Amino acid sequence: QVQLVESGGGLVQAGGSLRLPCTASGLTFIRYNMGWFRQAPGKEREFVARISPSGGTDYVGSVKGRFTISRDNAKNTVYLQINSLKPEDTAIYYCAASLYGTTAWSYWGQGTQVTVSS
Repeated sequence: QVQLVESGGGLVQAGGSLRLPCTASGLTFIRYNMGWFRQAPGKEREFVARISPSGGTDYVGSVKGRFTISRDNAKNTVYLQINSLKPEDTAIYYCAASLYGTTAWSYWGQGTQVTVSS
């Protein structure tokens, strides 16, 4: 079955950086857009970034310039590099997969917690 496994979360001070990897199994990775979402306490889950199989990227406006999504198709892994962390970035970060050419995010990881202290 399909599995997406995130890691790399933790407690970090404001201004710090984290790199979140998500490794996929059970799917043909090169056929999928990969995305990152986050859910802060008391808020709805929101889109953060996505990357197409060929490397095209898209970001929510609030993270442009601080977050970078990338992928290594040989390792079936997508990364989210988060720089200049702010307390408002505190959330559970989820990895997701969407078959290229479709809009539905079909598969989700279990999430990794990122906590930013001020």
